[in-house]
Amino acid sequence: MVQIQSSSQSEVIYPDSDGQPMADNTKQFRWIVTIKENLEWLFADDANVFVAGDLLWYPVEGNNKICQAPDAMVVVGRPKGDRGSYKQWEEANIPPQVVFEILSPGNRRAEMNRKLLFYDRFGVEEYYLYDPDENHLSGWLRTEGFLDVIDPIDQWISPRLKIRFNLVSPELQIFYPDGSRFLTYSEIAQRAQQAETRATQAEARAQQAETRAQQAETRAAKLAQQLRAMGIEPDHE
Repeated sequence: MVQIQSSSQSEVIYPDSDGQPMADNTKQFRWIVTIKENLEWLFADDANVFVAGDLLWYPVEGNNKICQAPDAMVVVGRPKGDRGSYKQWEEANIPPQVVFEILSPGNRRAEMNRKLLFYDRFGVEEYYLYDPDENHLSGWLRTEGFLDVIDPIDQWISPRLKIRFNLVSPELQIFYPDGSRFLTYSEIAQRAQQAETRATQAEARAQQAETRAQQAETRAAKLAQQLRAMGIEPDHE
């Protein structure tokens, strides 16, 4: 008789969602998308940098209660690609080095304090917390093993990402290492449309120039034909 041996421990399920909405309002959503997508573009040419937004991160194998879903996170040393969640033990045990959180009116101080403790405990190197309603940015940098407050934060350059934070009224501006600014999707679409319009106009001007050249060539050929009919060779002085 064959006996089936049961596992001493039931398989742990790691949900891909915490059941919470990504954002509480349009402003928070806009900032989450802007930061996450610009970080994607920042590392678009580096296959070994993983960027995600609102993705559950499980740092401890076997415990699905210990998790957090940063609004945006960057993991240097892990390949790009889709994931249902970030299980750290399946990712060479590399934690996200940089995380971002965007405050909404629904966020409570106790909740944000728990997030800070979580990020401190599980190895985050840089943590940035932005309140778009108050235009207030807070930051923490891992120093001597602990996340310590970044002060001052205005004009701060991220050691890991090399991006710069500029607290200008009425809202935060973030700059790429080359000095260009993080753009919203609407700004990107507007610039793309403007670039397309300029390209179309340039193409039209080039077509007009070619048409004028062809017309000039045709007129010159007709004139040469008329001169020859008069017994004058146009190529001779």
